[in-house]
Amino acid sequence: MAYEPRGDHGGGPSHDGGYQRARGRRPVTDYGSTMVRWMRDRQSRYKGSFNGEVERPSASYIVDMLPPLARVTSPADTVPTKHLHSSLNKIKHPVNVVRWTPEGRRLLTASSSGEFTLWNGTGFNFETIMQAHDVAIRALAYSHSDDWLLSADHDGIIKYWQPNFNNVQVIQGHSDPIRDIAFSPNDSKFVTASDDSTLKIFDFAGGLAESTLQGHGWDAKSCDWHPTKGLIVSGSKDHLVKLWDPRTQRCLTTLHGHKNNITKTLFERVMGNCLATSGRDQTARVFDLRMMRDICLIKGHEKDISTVAWHPIHANLLSTGGNEGSLHHYILDEPNTPAGQPNNPAVCESSDPLAAPAQSIFPAHKIPFAHDFAIWSLDWHPLGHILASGSNDRITRFWSRARPGDTDVFQDRYHIGEAAAEVQGTWDRRSGRRQREQEEEQEEEDEIEGLVDQKMPLRQVGFPGLPGLTLPANGVPPPPPQIPGVSGMPGGAVPLPLHFAIPGANGGPPPPPPLPGLDPNNPADFAKIAEMIQMSGFPPPPPPGMIPPPGFIPPPNFAVPPGFPPHPQVPTAADLAAAAESARRRAPLPSQEESLRMEQKKGNYTRNR
Repeated sequence: MAYEPRGDHGGGPSHDGGYQRARGRRPVTDYGSTMVRWMRDRQSRYKGSFNGEVERPSASYIVDMLPPLARVTSPADTVPTKHLHSSLNKIKHPVNVVRWTPEGRRLLTASSSGEFTLWNGTGFNFETIMQAHDVAIRALAYSHSDDWLLSADHDGIIKYWQPNFNNVQVIQGHSDPIRDIAFSPNDSKFVTASDDSTLKIFDFAGGLAESTLQGHGWDAKSCDWHPTKGLIVSGSKDHLVKLWDPRTQRCLTTLHGHKNNITKTLFERVMGNCLATSGRDQTARVFDLRMMRDICLIKGHEKDISTVAWHPIHANLLSTGGNEGSLHHYILDEPNTPAGQPNNPAVCESSDPLAAPAQSIFPAHKIPFAHDFAIWSLDWHPLGHILASGSNDRITRFWSRARPGDTDVFQDRYHIGEAAAEVQGTWDRRSGRRQREQEEEQEEEDEIEGLVDQKMPLRQVGFPGLPGLTLPANGVPPPPPQIPGVSGMPGGAVPLPLHFAIPGANGGPPPPPPLPGLDPNNPADFAKIAEMIQMSGFPPPPPPGMIPPPGFIPPPNFAVPPGFPPHPQVPTAADLAAAAESARRRAPLPSQEESLRMEQKKGNYTRNR
């Protein structure tokens, strides 16, 4: 995967004579070359699945990196150990949910302010933001057909969204906050879990609740629908995990494994035989649905586990996020038992699988300082090469595997902390603060650019409030249009017949009489009237017979009567052109040829292998 490190570029004199600060080059993760290389050299899996060159720990073998689809039996090569980018909004709010779009080009985040934010999936820059809900968004779910998106908020409201984020329907699902939502395998129904201790099954087309699953004694915090079966799982604050039959609304079984609140329940998507649950007892458990018992006990967290995520390609790779901000990755086939700990055999290898204790699994890799606060949501890219995490520290971070030749990955501040990384020389507090400020400025500029790109085009110069009426040239108003049937027709044209009579002309009715109390020979003094109205405390009205429409601006030669406020200034064509020129547009992302040329200038990638 191509990756361009951050560096200063683009600095120099600006168009206005000043100096323009160089902006850091964005890290760009492109999976196109690795996918094309694998598709070109792949072969049947019984023959080894790949016929290309084997990857070695050297920077010259970056071009030989393979996607997770090329090594389905090697989950260790997919463990995300490298921090790619941190994305944050201009106005920061805790990130409750992160979800990759079905095609994997963008990441959708939902915050506690009710906003949707779209981030680019390769450059990780801001794309757009919208106010989706009035309160905090608690759950998101894409349909299996990739045609619909469901969102649920803290008020129990569920909204239907199309892929272009067009809101087509709003329903009131629960009276209490909705904590989780999931689609059925055929997308005809969906299930919700709420703080009212119930689960509801809705018909997607009608938007009506068909049935209610009752049985939990406290708030239902999580739910999921099996990817291929009619099976629903739910977890609650009553420490119980329940499996339900959606057809009969009957609880099939109750799993007693955790000793505290359940935070997440999630079916495995590749094989569909396992269920992962996490709780506030600092452990997570993996249940085998064929045995209806726990087979793996996930250990290693020092605080509560807030969320879990299965890998979309490797069925034995599980990622967990802790309440203190740590990020752990587990390979269920490798116990990784530390020294001094008893090594329990796997349940399937014991003589009595029903009575054998669950096997303890310790993390294959730990990132203790991934976030500063609790990680609320984790989601894998559909191709399985990037993991996105959303946290209570208001930051969305992207993680991926290290490239061949990266030796300082495990010595960064996310693995050993800021103080230790500063001692090791892999992180400087001043430069880190400066880089964070530059990243915030860059995200703010990207957000401004993205919102400018979405604005309506500039309107033509004219009178505000009067569409199609242009400004007078050189202060002289244009002549009034000719009325058919009245003298003044050019070229001796034959006047057209009128469908109405003009007062006082050609035998028409006489003009209306003047209003009583007004003498046309002695007009009223507007200055005295305005002075009297101001003394009485009322704002002065416009002159009689000159009531302008809303937004109307008089011509430049119009004289305002004494005592009236001056009219607003009309923007000139030069002002509008300057405003249009000052509007910044988004620059294209750097290409791979430019990055390779820059690396060769530094002395890298110059020798042929």
